[in-house]
Amino acid sequence: MKQILQNIKNGRTEIVEVPVPVVRPGHILIATAESLVSAGTERMLLDFGKAGWIAKARQQPEKVKQVLEKMQTDGVLATVDAVFNKLDEPMPLGYCNAGVVLEVGPGIKDIVPGDRVASNGSHAEIVCVPGNLCVKIPQNVSSEHAAFTVLGSIALQSIRLAGPDLGEKFIVFGLGLVGLLAVQLLRANGCSVLAVDMNEKRLELARKFGAQVVNASDNDPVAAASAFSSGKGVDGVIIAASAKGDDIIHQAAQSCRKRARIVLVGVVDLNLLRSDFYEKEISFQVSCSYGPGRYDESYELSGHDYPFGYVRWTEQRNMEAVLEAISNGSLDIESLISERIDFENIADKYDRILHEKDSLGILIRYPQSPTRSLPAQSSESVEYKNVSETGHDIGGPSLKKGVGKARIGIIGAGGFAKSILIPALISADADVRLIADLNSVSANHAARKFNSSKAVSDYRYILDDSDINTVFIVVGHHLHSRFVSEALDAGKNVFVEKPLAISREGLAEVEDAVRRNPELHLMVGFNRRFSPHTQKIVSALKGRKGPLCMNMTVNAGAIPADHWIQDPLRGGGRIIGEGCHFMDLLSFIAGSPIEAVKAVMAGGNEQVKDDKMIISLAFEDGSIGTVNYFSNGSKSYPKEMLEVFSDSRVIRMENFRVTKGYGFKSFRTFRTLRQDKGHNSEIESFIKSVEEGGLPLVPFSALVNVTAGSFDAVESARNFRKTDID
Repeated sequence: MKQILQNIKNGRTEIVEVPVPVVRPGHILIATAESLVSAGTERMLLDFGKAGWIAKARQQPEKVKQVLEKMQTDGVLATVDAVFNKLDEPMPLGYCNAGVVLEVGPGIKDIVPGDRVASNGSHAEIVCVPGNLCVKIPQNVSSEHAAFTVLGSIALQSIRLAGPDLGEKFIVFGLGLVGLLAVQLLRANGCSVLAVDMNEKRLELARKFGAQVVNASDNDPVAAASAFSSGKGVDGVIIAASAKGDDIIHQAAQSCRKRARIVLVGVVDLNLLRSDFYEKEISFQVSCSYGPGRYDESYELSGHDYPFGYVRWTEQRNMEAVLEAISNGSLDIESLISERIDFENIADKYDRILHEKDSLGILIRYPQSPTRSLPAQSSESVEYKNVSETGHDIGGPSLKKGVGKARIGIIGAGGFAKSILIPALISADADVRLIADLNSVSANHAARKFNSSKAVSDYRYILDDSDINTVFIVVGHHLHSRFVSEALDAGKNVFVEKPLAISREGLAEVEDAVRRNPELHLMVGFNRRFSPHTQKIVSALKGRKGPLCMNMTVNAGAIPADHWIQDPLRGGGRIIGEGCHFMDLLSFIAGSPIEAVKAVMAGGNEQVKDDKMIISLAFEDGSIGTVNYFSNGSKSYPKEMLEVFSDSRVIRMENFRVTKGYGFKSFRTFRTLRQDKGHNSEIESFIKSVEEGGLPLVPFSALVNVTAGSFDAVESARNFRKTDID
């Protein structure tokens, strides 16, 4: 299928052939009939993409600060690579879609294939949309008019926040689509409206909708507002404009009566003058998109609706209200349509239509609805078997078959895959055949960028391809154990990013798969043991006589409590999801498995406590180690530091850039030009191991030992018993 994408690095817009998306649980697959160009938002993205580096930096000063902080810890080269990779991501355009349902995923009850629906789908022939962002179109509403549903919801949410009463007087600054929809909705609420803009054609439309108008290029909006309100000041203001500077916000405040309401739904500078708001006790609020539920993953992606009696107007219910208003004639949509363009011609006209001052509602018309050509699947649905607690006694060193040339399929094309994993595979001259991701844009971008033969949206194509003998799994943590087991049972060698599993049940599932397929290679992405700094440390400690005392400090940085990795069912938490890295590192340096684990986490009123944890490890050879995993440190402080004490000597490694030895005769300092956490060496070694056979890079028993150790650490910290000290 085809989709409109924009390159953020250079601003180029093009129609790209991408894989058909796969329907997921709680989602709906839609063949697009019409989509609406949101000129304001899409023009802003286009202009940002075409801006130079300095202009981009000026528009996002907070990002510049993050870049500078990353340079301090990770170095210039690693930071430049990260920035370039981020800017190289293609961005799907559009969020106003109407079409016909092709498939529904598990959990969707009230919508069936064949229904006409409006959604926030992008400019693409087929879109996959969460159920809570999709509503049925009434019979008497055309797909053209229904494509305005999402923009109507944005306007409606700003009206709801403003709380208009019958007879009140409002100003609307900015008469783009949202502004003109807001004018109509205010009029439907029984309000008098003063519409402000500098485009005479848009002012004429507002006048048609029943508003009084003022051209801000020739007249003073504040004086016009005074006359409009008989000198009393208006009751409320909707700012739907997109403009630089703070003139509009200042004019809005000056136009208000005491205790009036101002709602911002557009984009203007917010240099608020205290005197404007203090003296009149004006309320100011920013409207968040379509309404309650926006950016809440539980609502949007997991389908958990808010109780009707407590949250009357969610974003989905706002969308339904807009469609009802279109259906009963309260909203005039036809007058807002300025141009209709066939989908195949949009790329050549896109820049022009966004910058024509008189362009308003631009509809993209799609060819005869395509049919879905891929099988449905529910890749987010994970069911674990009920098994007993895992043991740690299987998977010792054993010879594995070589396969000759490794022919690779990659499941997952997120940021880590595109910025780290796939470049490492290319550097190792690996033969990448297929890249799969539920996000078909990401899969396609990765395949084009790295010259893979094909992108798909269904991972089962990789498992079913007899020519592929090796699979790399880079998906959400909750899918690791399931996908590892499926790939092994499909006869594939497997590399999975850490963690191997996020539950004991998942780990047991993997153990069963390994028992069934003992000849296959399984590797977990514990890359730090492959770093040249780690190798230098191990080499320097050869021949040691006594046990090691190790201290690993991880300045992990804060992640919001609602981030997926903090969710025990999706990410497993940061210790299981990431702390396992450092437990593996200490075990590798000691050359000994973990024998015992004890941990304590921070107390107090912190919303998330287990990302501030001290983990004490005892190893079978008598060595001991501590992993200090802290999320509450400064970003300017090094992220990862290791100290190793042994036989009257000390080694200190900082951020995998500098390693220093103290008390060694022939080792003082080891540096690398850039931060090197061992990714390239790890991938190259794994490919070689798969192709040539022999012993696994890491015995399976060691992978199980570290994974189970991370579970033990979390359980120990949560069950920690404090002893009162007298």
